[in-house]
Amino acid sequence: MSFFKTQPKDLILLLCFAVVVLLAPILFAPIGAGYPDLLQKFAIFGIFALGFNILFGLTGYLSFGHAAFLGVGSYSAVWTFKLLSMNPLPAIIFATLVGGLFSALIGFISLRRTGIYFSILTLAFAQMSYNMAYSVLTPITNGETGLQLVQSDPRVLDVAFGRDYGAVLPSSDLFGIGMTGYPGYYFCGFMLILCFFLTLRIFRSPFGMMLRAVKSNQNRMNYTGLNTKPYALAAFVISGMYAGLAGGLLAVTDPLAGAERMQWTASGEVVLMTILGGSGTLLGPVIGAGAIKYFENIFSAFNDQILAQVYSFLPEILQQIMVAISSLFVGEGWHLTLGALFMIIVIFLPGGLMEGFKRLRNLISGKFGGGNGSGRATAPAE
Repeated sequence: MSFFKTQPKDLILLLCFAVVVLLAPILFAPIGAGYPDLLQKFAIFGIFALGFNILFGLTGYLSFGHAAFLGVGSYSAVWTFKLLSMNPLPAIIFATLVGGLFSALIGFISLRRTGIYFSILTLAFAQMSYNMAYSVLTPITNGETGLQLVQSDPRVLDVAFGRDYGAVLPSSDLFGIGMTGYPGYYFCGFMLILCFFLTLRIFRSPFGMMLRAVKSNQNRMNYTGLNTKPYALAAFVISGMYAGLAGGLLAVTDPLAGAERMQWTASGEVVLMTILGGSGTLLGPVIGAGAIKYFENIFSAFNDQILAQVYSFLPEILQQIMVAISSLFVGEGWHLTLGALFMIIVIFLPGGLMEGFKRLRNLISGKFGGGNGSGRATAPAE
């Protein structure tokens, strides 16, 4: 049971994280991100990034194919809804297990190589999975239309317990509580807190220390006679299970699964989330996921009318100039802002946003606490 023992410092971190997740609708309302659909994305992709960070942040293995496990998890969850029940618990269990099994298969082959060759192998497997879901496996995936619920689905467990949805297309519900709106967010938020706790324990465990050693110098460990492949494979499978869970939660909040969730762009997105927030840190991937989803859903919605209101205090000519300049970086141009931010992070803060927070904290503590005020990050931030 030592795995579940938590140090006081980690317990405080976990409690603070849980409080932020539970109060997110209030805390994020001032920046326009307090509505449930976006909060669900924060939680789901936070889980996705946490899992990817276990592989990339701890072992250094860069996977370009993690979207395959996200998509497999979504398909598994929707099939569970269709065949068994609209209760989300069986759906996320199957999604997690199938994501783990699929990642074990891909990881067993891909981990025979390291470095860029490993990354290319994972990318190739993900694209193969995408193409198979899009065309070859249409009886299972429904091709480009996507896998959806229909009224004629058997749902044997619901039928056995007397659930009758009538002529209405059912939606997922947890013992009568619909998984839309804020109840859906809090279900995803609870899963995020649970995954964060498991990640915290992995980071603090001897297993996590072994994964860091693999990242530090795998060749030296091999020379000592220690086989590092089982540790890397275990990290790959755990990471795939997190991705499968995230895919299952996407289906819980919206019972639909499509091949687009397995595209290489989705794999690249989780890489950006992890690096932007801080690879190898605990909070970094979650912050990175929230930042990118905020840009995608809020920043991209800015238009000339909203910008005109922002600059309404300026004279008309200056207002038009500022609107014309700002419109290049918001709305459809939000990718330009994200790209510039990512460049700044990589160049000046290679440890991600968490390194920036650590430097700021050191600077403030040095200024007001009598330190040297150098603001240099001396250890990885959590």
